[in-house]
Amino acid sequence: MNRSIAIGVAIVALFAAAVVYLSAYTVNMTQQAIVVQFGDPRAVVTTPGLHWKLPIIQNVIYIDKRILNLNHGTEPTEMIAKDRKRLDVDAFARYRIVDSLRFYQSVGDPRNVDSRLRPIFISSLRNVIGDNTLEELVRDNRAGLMQNIQQSFNRAAQQFGIEVIDVRIRRADLPVQNSQAIYQRMQTEREREAAEIRAQGNEEAQRIRSRADRDVTVILAEAERDAQIMRGEGDARRNEIFAQAYSQDPEFFAFYRSMEAYRESLKSDNTTMIVTPDSEFFRYFGAERGRR
Repeated sequence: MNRSIAIGVAIVALFAAAVVYLSAYTVNMTQQAIVVQFGDPRAVVTTPGLHWKLPIIQNVIYIDKRILNLNHGTEPTEMIAKDRKRLDVDAFARYRIVDSLRFYQSVGDPRNVDSRLRPIFISSLRNVIGDNTLEELVRDNRAGLMQNIQQSFNRAAQQFGIEVIDVRIRRADLPVQNSQAIYQRMQTEREREAAEIRAQGNEEAQRIRSRADRDVTVILAEAERDAQIMRGEGDARRNEIFAQAYSQDPEFFAFYRSMEAYRESLKSDNTTMIVTPDSEFFRYFGAERGRR
C-alpha cells in the first residue's frame, strides 16, 4: 500500500514538474516574446523575466529587439544612375523591430526577415540612385542620398513593424568593363583641355612678346631721337664755345686746332705722312724752329 502511494506521488510530482517546465519560459533583456496558440498570437511579452503559458497548446516565439544589420547581398548589385552610368553598389541598413505583433503577422518566422526585407531595400536603392547622377552619388550629395534611401526603405518596412535606423553605401564603383573606357575618355578630355590651355598660353605669350618688341622699338627710337637731340645741342654748344674762344684769341685758337690735328694724325704707330717742309700743316713747327 505504501509502495503504491509512493509511486503515485512520484508520478504526480513528475507530471507537475513537466507541467511547470512546459508552462514556464524566460525573456531576457535583448528579446521580446509572442505567445502563440495554434498559430494565433495570444500575448506580446516585452518585460524581461520568468513568464507562464499554457503547456503544449501554446508556443513562444522570440524576437530580437536589438538593432540588426541587413546586407543587400553578398555581391555588389549593378544599378543605373540618372546619367545612364552603370554602378556596382554595395550597401547595408540597420533596423530594429518596434512592433513585434505586426512583425509576426507579416513575416512569421524571424529567420525569414532578411529575405523579405532585401528586395525592398534593393528597390529603394534603385529608385533613389536612378533619380540622381553619378557625381551626386560619389561627391556632391552622398549623405543626402543615403538619407533619402533610408526614408524610402523605412516607409516600406513599416508594414512589417520595422523601423529603419540607418542606411550606408559602402561603395559605388563603375563596373570593370566600363572603368577603362571612362578612364580613356577622361584622359582624352584632360589632354584636350591641356592642349587648349597650352594654345591659349602660347597665344598670350606671343601677344606679350609682340607688345614687348614694339615697346622696345619705340623706346629705342625715342632714346635715339633724344640722343641725337642731345648730341646736336652738345655740338651747337661746343661750336658756340669755340666761336667765343676764337673771337677772344684767334691766334691761340688756330694753334690749338693745329695741335689737335697733329695728335689725331700722328696717333697711330704706323702712320706715314709725306708733305713738303713748307706745308701749312707744319706752320707752328717752323715758327717754333725760327724762335730757337
